[in-house]
Amino acid sequence: MSMGHTLLGLLETGPRHGYDLKHAYDDRFGHDRQVHYGQVYSTLARLLKQGLVEADGVEVDGGPERKRYAITEAGVADVAGWLSTPEKPEAYLQNTLYTKVVLALLSGRAAADVLDIQRTAHLDAMRQLTRRKTGGDLVDQLVCDHALFHLEADLRWLELTAARLDQLAKALA
Repeated sequence: MSMGHTLLGLLETGPRHGYDLKHAYDDRFGHDRQVHYGQVYSTLARLLKQGLVEADGVEVDGGPERKRYAITEAGVADVAGWLSTPEKPEAYLQNTLYTKVVLALLSGRAAADVLDIQRTAHLDAMRQLTRRKTGGDLVDQLVCDHALFHLEADLRWLELTAARLDQLAKALA
C-alpha cells in the first residue's frame, strides 16, 4: 500500500495534523499493523516537498506546535490517478513454498511433510481469521475475507501439489 497516497486520500476529507492522520490511518487500515508517527511525518515532509500537500496553519494548545496539512489540487489529481490505476495482479510464479517442495524432493526428504506442515499453518491462520471475522465489524469482515480467499487458493495448490508429488519427483530426476 502506498502510504503517501493513503495519507493524501485521508486529507481529501479536510486538513489534519500528523497526529490525527496517524489515528485515522490506524482506525481505517491499521487493524494488523499500525503506522508509526515517524513514518507519517516523514511521508508528510515528502508530500510537502512534492507540492501534494501544504501547511494549513500551526496551532499551539499549551503543548508543542502542531502543523496542520491540507491536500493541494496536485495532490487530489495524484490520488485520482492512483485510484484509477489497477494494482498488478500477483501471479506468485516463484514462491518459497514451491522451492521448499522441490528442494525436499531433490534431497530425498519427504515433500509431503513440507506440504502437511504448511497445510496445518494455513488452516490455523484460517481459523483465526474466521474467529476475527465473526466478531468483527464490516471492515474486519472484508479484510478477513480477502485473506481467507487467498489462503483457500493456497490450500487448493497444496492439495494439487500433494496429488502430483510422484510426477514432480520423476520430472526432477
